[in-house]
Amino acid sequence: MVPSGSFDVLLDHAQDKIVVVDEHGDVTYANEAIRRTLGYDPEDVLGTNAFDYIHPEDVDAIRTAFERLVHADGYAEDTATYRFRHADGSWVTFESRLSNCTDDDLDGYVVSSRDITDRVTAERDRQETTSRLQELAATTGDVLWMFSADWTELLFVNPAYEDVYGGDVEELYADPTSFLDTVHPEDVPRVEEAMAALATGDSQSIEYRADSTDGYGTWVWVQAEPIIEDGEVVRITGFTRDVTDRRRRERQLYVIDTLLRHNLRNDLTVVLGEARRIADAYPDAAPHTDVICDTAEALLESAEKGRALIERLDADASRHRVDVAATVEECVARIDDRYPNSTVDVACPDAARARCIDGLDAAITELLENAIHHNDDPEPAVHVTVTEGTDEVTVTVTDNATPIPGIEANVLTGDHDMTDVYHSSGLGLWLVYWLVERSNGEITVESSDDGNRIQVTFDRVTD
Repeated sequence: MVPSGSFDVLLDHAQDKIVVVDEHGDVTYANEAIRRTLGYDPEDVLGTNAFDYIHPEDVDAIRTAFERLVHADGYAEDTATYRFRHADGSWVTFESRLSNCTDDDLDGYVVSSRDITDRVTAERDRQETTSRLQELAATTGDVLWMFSADWTELLFVNPAYEDVYGGDVEELYADPTSFLDTVHPEDVPRVEEAMAALATGDSQSIEYRADSTDGYGTWVWVQAEPIIEDGEVVRITGFTRDVTDRRRRERQLYVIDTLLRHNLRNDLTVVLGEARRIADAYPDAAPHTDVICDTAEALLESAEKGRALIERLDADASRHRVDVAATVEECVARIDDRYPNSTVDVACPDAARARCIDGLDAAITELLENAIHHNDDPEPAVHVTVTEGTDEVTVTVTDNATPIPGIEANVLTGDHDMTDVYHSSGLGLWLVYWLVERSNGEITVESSDDGNRIQVTFDRVTD
């Protein structure tokens, strides 16, 4: 006997699929939800066997659970998850509640089913993502970690923690703040300050010394982010990278650069002074002392360019909005003052904004000076234009100088090999290359007997 009347209407409006089957699994009733969830007409499934719709890999388990209900002495129910065939041939995952309801009005066993396909798919995707993240975490040399918002619970850390910090993963899970014991005592206050800032929602980037087992000889860089939900910090996650080698190289380069530039400047000043005294005492030696003075002054200029280059490379590398047209105009005015015998024509729009790092003026000035210095004409001519495209801003420097040697052009375009460093004539073109490269720009060089054409292109800012 199947439900009827108002009770039947209520069942047809239920969101869950409800069927009644006999002891063999044959369907004796199906509500309207079977049409919405599976695409079957309720009347069409009457008399069919429910097990024929269940996925072959799931049918044995469901049949076993159903038979336990059939043979139970009293009331019994069970819950099962399985795949059920849709009318279009696809599979829908159901979570079903089976019971041997003994109500006299029901001639069979009630199965109430809810479609959980989306939930199962999401869970499977989550498990796959988790598995991939665990594989990545196990193989990377960086320490990946996640803490609760108040730092009282360690939610995740990968094995790299032990190599970088010299601590024990199990101890860290037991006491999440124990990693502070691996931090150099002088750096602990800065680390605690960063932790407090993260707990209030501020991102942090910090470097400090760690690994007490190695005498705190390890320098680490930590990049951390608060996870905010509904305006509240719920977790803190980040990574730690061993930057010891980088810090060591930076210190070595700083010492070498400082000593070389200081000693070079002082020694060349002595050379220039002595050469001038010789020229005053022995006028006939002037041709030779002039060579000494010119060479020493060129070396001093290179030393100053080296200082400028290092300062630029140490500066903030973030790109920001720059009015390229205004910058070019300023550079041209500066060149006009320095080289009154040269002619520099400029054509710029009122404004041309691009995204660059600081130092664009140094790059443009270097290109203009290079065009003048390497020009055999007593009155060098240089033409500069700034143009805007849909996505880019382009600066073009055209001259009538001798063709730029291939090895110098390769420095500008980035096609150089490191062995070219020795053969290139100076640091100026390297300065141009690095400033443009760090601005995500591009350089092209065209040379002929009539002169050179250098184009520098940057990403245009349209907002």
